Amino acid sequence: MGVNKGEISKTILELEKSFNERWSVGDNRGYLDNYAEEISYFDPIEKDLVLGRDATVAHIEAIYSNPHIVRNEYLNPVVHVSDGGDFAVLAYNLSTYVLDDNGDERQLRAWNATEAYRLIDGEWRIVHSNWAFAQTATGAIAS
Repeated sequence: MGVNKGEISKTILELEKSFNERWSVGDNRGYLDNYAEEISYFDPIEKDLVLGRDATVAHIEAIYSNPHIVRNEYLNPVVHVSDGGDFAVLAYNLSTYVLDDNGDERQLRAWNATEAYRLIDGEWRIVHSNWAFAQTATGAIAS
């Protein structure tokens, strides 16, 4: 029996959304508890790559505050699954929305997200995470 890449893709998307929905309401533990011991993490406010679960958790806990996000838009999700079915890369655009002082919804941020998941002891764990602002340059650049 072959690898069911469609089911794996669905599982990865559901996991990611569950972690992000928790994050949005003030619970960052979904992501933090899922990170593999050997995670590598890129954050747009850090120059260097953060390596290892302990360092990544410490970094996020130092900067995290409840964002009070009221809505997320998950745009253009793509999951690439390895032929062996034990590794998957998820890439998507995320738009987050909060309420302004008048109670109206406004966009907080637009992100480009990439998460690499590996099946470890029967559980999908994030082994690499890269979060980037959706637009940081105003012109085309190649280097």
